[in-house]
Amino acid sequence: MQLQLNDIRKSFGEGENRTEVLRGISCTIAPGSITILLGPSGSGKSTLLNIIGGIESADSGSILLDGKPLDALGDRALTRYRREHLGYVFQAYHLVPNLTVRENIEVGAYLSSHPLNVDELLRLLGLWEHRDKLPNQLSGGQQQRTAIGRAIVKAPDILLCDEPTGALDYATSKEILQLIEDVNLRYGCTVLMVTHNAALSPMADRVIRLRDGAIRDDAQHDMRVHAVALAW
Repeated sequence: MQLQLNDIRKSFGEGENRTEVLRGISCTIAPGSITILLGPSGSGKSTLLNIIGGIESADSGSILLDGKPLDALGDRALTRYRREHLGYVFQAYHLVPNLTVRENIEVGAYLSSHPLNVDELLRLLGLWEHRDKLPNQLSGGQQQRTAIGRAIVKAPDILLCDEPTGALDYATSKEILQLIEDVNLRYGCTVLMVTHNAALSPMADRVIRLRDGAIRDDAQHDMRVHAVALAW
């Protein structure tokens, strides 16, 4: 699914307190690619991800999915878009505390008409032996793996990742990044990842640098560096 952004603008506040967060973002994201939105805090990258995810709305501009405008969708169609086409991975895991690992992933499966096989996914994620544990019995990395499982079990076209390693240590972060890369290669989903960490750039097909709500650089990579080989 091709994602096209045309002159996306977003502001918060009014009058003297009005802050322009996005200042005309335009780009096209290729299907099946890994794209990193890179920038410091306040650059607008998470706001842009939320607009793509249908969590927030833009003040102006348009988003096209395979040429179809997202802003023309009504509430019901927008909900269907989020259910059928998007997976979302946050820095915070947002797991249901009284559900097991398997049950948390099955929550995502219930939202899809063509979910992935949960048992196969548990093995891919390295969670098979932990499938009957509750979130408070898991490490941070295992919780994030569960969150990724919940996001991808519905076979989304686009996987949105908002600082997915921000709360993890170095070694676990590399494991999670490798997992995201494996998911991209195995299932062909488009990955759009927000981060402030420039050291992650080599694992992406493309790096879009944001600062003060605008694109400052847009670099394509001919060859990715595998996440497991990253050093930062």
